[in-house]
Amino acid sequence: MSMKPLHWLHGEVKTPPMSAAARKELGFLLRLLQDGETLEMPQSRTMPGIGTGCHELRVTDVGGEWRLVYALTGEAVVILDVFKKTTRATPQTVIMQCARRLREYHRRNAK
Repeated sequence: MSMKPLHWLHGEVKTPPMSAAARKELGFLLRLLQDGETLEMPQSRTMPGIGTGCHELRVTDVGGEWRLVYALTGEAVVILDVFKKTTRATPQTVIMQCARRLREYHRRNAK
């Protein structure tokens, strides 16, 4: 089985602002997704409000929590956003932006 490519639509994983440990953990989790692994809580939570196949990776860092919102499609792992969590709930603006990015991705990649 071949590895699914990552399609970055928004955000980045880099040090700083996140620690090297958080960056490496996100990279490890992304590699598992590329290899076809299914991740569950506490590493990954479904985000059905964004769209089908959407989830968020959850990484605890020294300065707070990081979230990487992604969608699993048949051909790729699509990165919709990366952000530092500052509130208990995911901000509605992030959910709306991610849903819009996913719709645009599907529209561009429709066969």
